[in-house]
Amino acid sequence: MIILQLALYCALFTLMVKVGVGNNALNGLYFYPKPVQEKVYELGLTDRETVARKRKRFMTAFFAVMAAALILMIRVWNGVQSFLPAYLQALLFLEVMNWYDGIVIDRLWVGHSRFWIIPGTEEISFVQTWPQILKKRGILTLIWIAGAAIVAGIIVLLF
Repeated sequence: MIILQLALYCALFTLMVKVGVGNNALNGLYFYPKPVQEKVYELGLTDRETVARKRKRFMTAFFAVMAAALILMIRVWNGVQSFLPAYLQALLFLEVMNWYDGIVIDRLWVGHSRFWIIPGTEEISFVQTWPQILKKRGILTLIWIAGAAIVAGIIVLLF
């Protein structure tokens, strides 16, 4: 059952990204490295304020939906009521999501889809290298250790 839930959680992650960017990679410019962003601003394709507004809107919805889904899966679907099992499940989901984002989203989807290439920025690398992914995901692995405790605490306090 947990494998199905992990797959659904990662599918929700992917859906949130796709809905957030829609049919235009510029809608997700905040995901790109600074050199790509600067080139897009220089080309006049968008402006910093628009990107900041879209980032704030997306991140707020993204974190709310992903947190609610995680809490509901652990508490309602799995029936977990105490801190340690909630913590361990939250940690599993968050770590799988973390590495899924780095490998499947960043390397496979972004790295192998023409969708993410913004016209006028083709010469600028925007796909993370394996060392960059390992560093970022390693740091996030540590952050999610604390994040899982917050999720478990919410589960115990709310229910």
